[in-house]
Amino acid sequence: MDNSIPVYPGNIEIRQVGGARVLSGRFPYNSMATVSDRGRVRKERFSSRAFRFAIESEPERRIDLLVGHDFNRPVASRSAGTLRLRDTDEGVMFEAELPDDPPSWVIDAERAVSAGLMTGISPGFRVPPQGVVPGAEQLVAEPGNPGVQIREVNHAVLRELSIVTNPAYEESMVELRSDQFDVAPDRTEYLRSIWL
Repeated sequence: MDNSIPVYPGNIEIRQVGGARVLSGRFPYNSMATVSDRGRVRKERFSSRAFRFAIESEPERRIDLLVGHDFNRPVASRSAGTLRLRDTDEGVMFEAELPDDPPSWVIDAERAVSAGLMTGISPGFRVPPQGVVPGAEQLVAEPGNPGVQIREVNHAVLRELSIVTNPAYEESMVELRSDQFDVAPDRTEYLRSIWL
C-alpha cells in the first residue's frame, strides 16, 4: 500500500563539535499534518514514542539519515556509528557526524540547510499489520469535526529519516511512501516475535 508521509518542520542545524561537523535535528510527535494519499486528503499524526521499537528495542537495526528519501544519497548511518538517535515523548532527536571528505550530495545538503532551503525532516517507516501489532495505526474523528478522519500512527518501524524541503505553507502536502505488507495467517506469531 502506498501511504503519504507528511514533511514536518525539523529544526535542523549544522555545528562544529571538536573536529567534526554535526548535523542535528528532530522529528516531532503529536504534530498534525495534512497529507495526500492517491488523491485523497487526510490528516495524520504520530503518537509519542511511535518509533520506540526500532530506536530502543533493536539498537543494531540499521537506520539511515538520507537526502530526500534516496538510499543512494546517505548522509549518516546508525550502523556506521555516525548517526545517534534518541526517542522522547516530544519526538525523535538525532545527531549525524558529517564525513570529512563528503560526497557531492552531502555538500549540497549542507549548503541547502545552511541557506534555509532544506529545513524539514521526514521519516521513512513501516506500520506493522494489525494482526501483528493491534492498534499500530487507527483512524479517529477530528475533535469538533467528526467528518474528518485523522490517521494516528501509534507503532511504526523507523527505516530512515530524510532531510527535505520544508513546505511553503503549513497545510502543504507532500507525496511519500511507506512500506506495508500483508501477512499470511500462519506467519502471524513469527512476525509478532520480530515486531515486538
